[in-house]
Amino acid sequence: MSLVQLANLAINGLVEGAVIALPALALTLVMGIARFPNAATGDWMTLGAYAAVAAQAALLGTGMAGAGPMVAATLLAALFCAALSVVAYELIFKRLSRSAMVASLLASIGLAFLVRSLITLAMGHEQRTFALPLVRAANFGGVRVLPTDLAIAGVALAVLAAVFVWLHYGRSGRLLRALADNPELARLSGIRSRRLMWLLWALAGALSATGGVLLGVKSVVMPELGWELLLPAFAAMVLGGIGSPIGAVVGALLTGVVQELSVPLVGPSYKIAVAFALLLVTLLLRPAGLFGRVELVR
Repeated sequence: MSLVQLANLAINGLVEGAVIALPALALTLVMGIARFPNAATGDWMTLGAYAAVAAQAALLGTGMAGAGPMVAATLLAALFCAALSVVAYELIFKRLSRSAMVASLLASIGLAFLVRSLITLAMGHEQRTFALPLVRAANFGGVRVLPTDLAIAGVALAVLAAVFVWLHYGRSGRLLRALADNPELARLSGIRSRRLMWLLWALAGALSATGGVLLGVKSVVMPELGWELLLPAFAAMVLGGIGSPIGAVVGALLTGVVQELSVPLVGPSYKIAVAFALLLVTLLLRPAGLFGRVELVR
């Protein structure tokens, strides 16, 4: 394989990794604070993508033109999934917060199947796409870069940067981090966890929906859209270190690049298996992940 081919695969992997980073960050935030892996994250992505497709079609019908309908549709989808995520927390996960972790995990799996079934019932299995202009890839000596890919990566990185700035400098972001580090001490210090949990679940829903929209722009929107990206997102979370936001992003970028570089060896249909292999290797060799903390238990 030539260096040009490797460069093209690496660029595609970085773009895919930037998209994976959004649900991976949602997963690690919920895991770090609510203490269970939210398997419904992938289907929130799917729901966000379908919501954005419907919103864009409605906005285009009003006569809006340019990039406005796409931007507005993405924001509406993020708000829609953020609200539904908070509702799911209040109706399901809050009631299970004192139960074993497996109860919340099983509930999230059931919610994922429910959301996917409702999407399939309402929209069918027909693939849908966003109304976007056709663009040509820029060619740099054989290295091809699509303007659409640059836009996808730019939006993903901008959203991630905004979340990290909020987590480190925003008052509610710092409180959320304190709640993740030591929930009992945070409560004893007077931190009101209910509003913070609403904020957490709204953020997780919005991140998932944005990731789903970007993935739909890069490929097609179908009922299995987010489910197929759930394993790479889990792998990214574990690789970076469970509960580490920066680790989730770095793990996602590494997962995306490794998956794409494996395509010449295993083919595009089986690159998802590479994410599974990466997950297993990480658990065997470094269970705490790249940025995770090793906790000693007596």
